[in-house]
Amino acid sequence: MVDNETDTSKAVSPIASGSSKAVSPVESGSSKAVSPMESSSHDSHPIILFDGVCNLCNAAVQWVIERDTQGRFLFASLQSEAARRELRSADEGVTIEALPDSIVLLDAGRIYIRSAAAIRIARQMGFPYALLGVFMAVPRPIRDAVYRLVARNRYRWFGRRDTCMVPTPDLESRFLDSGEARPPAF
Repeated sequence: MVDNETDTSKAVSPIASGSSKAVSPVESGSSKAVSPMESSSHDSHPIILFDGVCNLCNAAVQWVIERDTQGRFLFASLQSEAARRELRSADEGVTIEALPDSIVLLDAGRIYIRSAAAIRIARQMGFPYALLGVFMAVPRPIRDAVYRLVARNRYRWFGRRDTCMVPTPDLESRFLDSGEARPPAF
């Protein structure tokens, strides 16, 4: 399920709105049963899906890796089959094409996008980064407007790679798509 951080006018799947209006059981945050075949060995690790050809997104992933000394987070580029597989496992109605093409967080069976993903990642990084959680108090439309401004201009401001990044051998185990060929941009 996509958690309260997507534009409902373009929604493709059930979405939790975060408002006080009634929502269906899927939208309310009930956990989706996952069969043993679908379940993966990394269920307890939050997964960051990122635009593998975006220099800003790659820098953000490198920033997280440097500060995530406990190895909590796993990663995959949005262009990878691993990202598609993880999204299907989290919510069968969500596709890569329906999500923002910058940073997505999969955590405890929920999908977080835009500013909610960035803030939730920071909150899990511990002190002092967890203090960024105070920005959740800023209304989502305002947070997401700033996020969309940066996301819309990220290639112009920070540049773009021809192919997705290749993790170093010591980081391969944290990248779910490390065994895949590096695809070009969408």
